[in-house]
Amino acid sequence: MGRLAAIRIMGAAAAALALSACAGGNYRPVSDSPVRIGQPYTIRGTTYTPAAAPGYDALGYASWYGSESGNRTANGERFRPDWITGAHTTLPLPTYVEVTALDTGRRIIVRVNDRGPFSRGNRIIDLSRGAAEELGIKARGIAPVRVRRVEPSEKDRERLREGEPARALKPVPQQELQRLRARLPN
Repeated sequence: MGRLAAIRIMGAAAAALALSACAGGNYRPVSDSPVRIGQPYTIRGTTYTPAAAPGYDALGYASWYGSESGNRTANGERFRPDWITGAHTTLPLPTYVEVTALDTGRRIIVRVNDRGPFSRGNRIIDLSRGAAEELGIKARGIAPVRVRRVEPSEKDRERLREGEPARALKPVPQQELQRLRARLPN
């Protein structure tokens, strides 16, 4: 093979590599396997230790984010702000959680595929813009929530992996909401 032919082949290979990167070839496909727990990590002086946590059930506050469109999540996937996803400091990636808005009782299933929130206070989950809209808290910015780990049906998992919401859940009754609000950390 001549030198000119080798240069052309190398140029074509470099162009193909560049185009595949632009097309998202360097993102992990949206998949539920492998599930990654991850090593402990430190952000702003706080160390977080990811763990399996099959019985995770917490009360706190949710915030939302959406301007990072196209960025890589901690799971390696492309962040899509309109999808029903979330970020948690220690749950395995991915994990499915039921998020309940304690002001309204509205509930949704969220696929956790990123790390966060890293702000001070009682924030326990960051929601994508799509999840915040679906839950009805986008206008508030920060809202009291209950987050508990769940194992949704394969159909709901598939919907969430494709960017669609899971099936609608019935709201939490007012008596249960009052009990949960009373346990909310200040």
